[in-house]
Amino acid sequence: MEYRTLGRTGVAVSPLCLGAMMFGAWGEPDHDESVRIISRALDAGINFIDTADVYSQGESEEIVGKALARVDRSRVVVATKFHGSMGEAPNRSGNSRRWILEEVEHSLRRLGTDYIDLYQVHRPDSATDVEETLSALTDLVRAGKIRYFGHSTFPAHQIVEAQWAAQRRGTERPVSEQPPYSMLVRGIEADVLPVCAAYGVGVLSWSPLAGGWLSGRFGRGKDNRSRRAERLPGRYDLSTPGNQRKLEAVDRLQALADEAGTSLVHLALAFVLEHPAVTSAIVGPRTMDHLEGQLGAAEIRLDADLLDRIDEVVPPGTDFSRDDTGYLPPSLAEVHRRRRPRDR
Repeated sequence: MEYRTLGRTGVAVSPLCLGAMMFGAWGEPDHDESVRIISRALDAGINFIDTADVYSQGESEEIVGKALARVDRSRVVVATKFHGSMGEAPNRSGNSRRWILEEVEHSLRRLGTDYIDLYQVHRPDSATDVEETLSALTDLVRAGKIRYFGHSTFPAHQIVEAQWAAQRRGTERPVSEQPPYSMLVRGIEADVLPVCAAYGVGVLSWSPLAGGWLSGRFGRGKDNRSRRAERLPGRYDLSTPGNQRKLEAVDRLQALADEAGTSLVHLALAFVLEHPAVTSAIVGPRTMDHLEGQLGAAEIRLDADLLDRIDEVVPPGTDFSRDDTGYLPPSLAEVHRRRRPRDR
């Protein structure tokens, strides 16, 4: 496998990163089977594992820890995240120094390791000054508890803000961004990916199969119902115009994959890895068959003609639904930020 450098860190990582979100209660509850999947990925040359504290409320990290105990820890680049709620108490979430310094200890314990290679801010936090977050993470780097830190699903302007704040305060700077990116979710091509390239920030794309849309399950003549439609209607309810357009695009992309003699899964992963700003694509298998169907995608190169035809199906910079982007900024989500106060 041909490894890539994570941003400007000098750390070599595999172009496929094993996402651990589906290990535990959210997906595969059998710990032994999950460890077996992780072991198979490591044997196949994947050296990069991504998880988060909120995945099955810590269970995913525990499973990854069990797998790490069976291998040479130095072989594996381990990434995890903080931000999401880990309990009902008001200070058990977010990006504050108080929570970061507490939660990193829990993640280290669950992972069974002395250090985390890449500690990521899972989402922006409008209530916390970015300089507080950077300062706390820098202290963890200097204490040896984490090697590097990054962020996930940050808008382009906040990526720039974090870089400038780090320079202004003399802290360590974020080395990576983890955004959603696929043939169906291309909005970040307009700003996030160029900004990451300009600042030397590595990109680990999540959901390269567009939440299952590019897994081969969806398409004309198939049972397109999803158990997640009720919970995430913006992404899966086929009565919405955006999802109807996605379904039409999937049919056309499947035809391109068939013509190219490859699977839609491999086409989707290879497409993401073709972007020069992308370091790794995160694959999140729930079963061994899922993993086996994704291995090998990093060896595929798409020619210019095929990439042009993909662009004809889904133009560069296109998002079919805002729900696919994984984050609605407060400037849109909170009405008071969009309207001037009125006299009463």
